[in-house]
Amino acid sequence: MLHVLLVEDDAVIREATQLALERDGFKVTVAEDGVAGLAAFRSLAPDVALLDLMLPGMNGVSLCRQIREESPTPVIMMSARADPIDVVLGLEAGADDYVTKPFDSTVLVARIRAVVRRMGRAEAVADDQVVRFGDLEVHRNGLEVRVDGRPVELTPTELRLLLCFVDSPGSVLTRDVLLEQVWDYQWGGDSRVVDVHVQRLRAKVGQDRIETVRGFGYKLKT
Repeated sequence: MLHVLLVEDDAVIREATQLALERDGFKVTVAEDGVAGLAAFRSLAPDVALLDLMLPGMNGVSLCRQIREESPTPVIMMSARADPIDVVLGLEAGADDYVTKPFDSTVLVARIRAVVRRMGRAEAVADDQVVRFGDLEVHRNGLEVRVDGRPVELTPTELRLLLCFVDSPGSVLTRDVLLEQVWDYQWGGDSRVVDVHVQRLRAKVGQDRIETVRGFGYKLKT
């Protein structure tokens, strides 16, 4: 049974979301504000954190950033506002995905299961091959990434994204392909998710390592 930490200050949304997730077989722990959410995360170690963007005490962006500093646990942000700035702020804080309220519970469940599958697949990579592209070194068996000999910490989603590029060096991968392979979106997803994660990955492995091919997507420079 997957354990979801739901941090939402709106009582109606919190209770409705909790009931929907429990009907789908999830164990759900709820918190009403960011401070309580962080305490619950630290004490209970949930499988997924589902965070509202606007929270009292500690907002969702700050809570996400703190969680990401301590754990690779998947994080999904929730927001009633679809403003690109809000979406980008959440993703740049380390969130793996986001949903806009009001949302269909089946979509939310699909997103939760997708981030858990992604983390599981990242942990299950078992290949002794070590691949190198300039000063970038990827140890697939140990799931280690190094740049100029120094270890680089990646989130599970960032690691999945990098492995997609490593599997197709020099090939252009469209945003739709990356959404399907990394985020498990079988439908049209929001390309901002891809763009922000590529920017986060570039900041860690080198700005010039992943090239933008305008009008198409991205490719790993060999």
